[in-house]
Amino acid sequence: MAHAAQVKIPATYIRGGTSKGVFFRLQDLPERCQVPGEARDKLFMRVIGSPDPYSAHIDGMGGATSSTSKCVILSKSSQPEHDVDYLYGQVSIDSAFVDWSGNCGNLSTAAGAFAIHAGLVDPARIPQNGTCVVRIWQANIQKTIIAHVPITNGEVQETGDFELDGVTFPAAEIVLEFLDPSDDGEEGGSMFPTGNLVDDLEVPGVGTFKATMITAGIPTVFVNAEDIGYKGTELREDINSDPAQLARFEQIRIAGALRMGLIKTAEEAVKRQHTPKIAFVSPPKSYQASSGKQIEASDVDLLVRALSMGKLHHAMMGTCAVAIGTAAAIPGTLVNIAAGGGEREAVRFGHPSGSLRVGAEAKQVDGQWVVTKAIMSRSARILMEGSVRVPGDAF
Repeated sequence: MAHAAQVKIPATYIRGGTSKGVFFRLQDLPERCQVPGEARDKLFMRVIGSPDPYSAHIDGMGGATSSTSKCVILSKSSQPEHDVDYLYGQVSIDSAFVDWSGNCGNLSTAAGAFAIHAGLVDPARIPQNGTCVVRIWQANIQKTIIAHVPITNGEVQETGDFELDGVTFPAAEIVLEFLDPSDDGEEGGSMFPTGNLVDDLEVPGVGTFKATMITAGIPTVFVNAEDIGYKGTELREDINSDPAQLARFEQIRIAGALRMGLIKTAEEAVKRQHTPKIAFVSPPKSYQASSGKQIEASDVDLLVRALSMGKLHHAMMGTCAVAIGTAAAIPGTLVNIAAGGGEREAVRFGHPSGSLRVGAEAKQVDGQWVVTKAIMSRSARILMEGSVRVPGDAF
């Protein structure tokens, strides 16, 4: 029996924020994978090692977590006043699909750095020393992200002393600006799809919960920790080792997706695992982070725990941090209330790995809340570059 030879595809493996993924230039992909469709999805699944009934990704580049089963495509931008188009695919671990419904905020950091590494930014815009402003068009959600990437001797500076909770070693700081991050749709809808800052969310067979549902950064459903029986100080093992609780979170997420109009039937949620996110908030409390670091109540404004692809995230998704910062800036949301209420332009929140500061500029226009910008700092580092190999008959 004849077997297809492996295909070599130029790729770069990069950590961005508290995630990592396999990055490709569009021009380097096999021709049939340069356009959306089944071939591209199959390629990315095989690169990552999905679907994997063992949930280990032994035969691929993935790490069997939502933070590590990611692929990214970059190309010179088709949009005016932008440098690159950035397309992100969240690869399901145990199912045969790639979710293209949202962005990865953490890998947005790496997209800025990779754009320079990969020769996709006009050399005239890269200083010999200083900061290169990379204008990114986020193709999944049709939004602009500005990455401020440090440059030393004409190249991206990757090492430094910027520490990010959830990442083991320090690196160089990259500041991200998410411009107009609310997904307000073509018809000028609200970033609060239900029209309310807080709703009573009825979850069939589970109960009714107060919820803030927002579409800034990434569609997110926020509930109060105490309403669902938690303190807000939980770590991954406290949640992820309990299948019954994970199933309950999924039911809350599905109910939120239906109320937000993201899906029409509960069955559609199976193919939309990446969005919306489900998160729970609480006022500040002291706790020990997963690294052993002590987080004091006085060091944070609130606590947030968020689930991604059905599991509690080890730190915080960058896009969800945008949602947190935005909701915190708007008086009356559950996030704002947990942070002590009032108007604020930035919050520091505690997550399982430590804490993170995120800023947001929100204002009311004609009775509707709008957010003009969200800002946070991350870092990125190339882990490996060269080629990935994929069996030729896989895609």
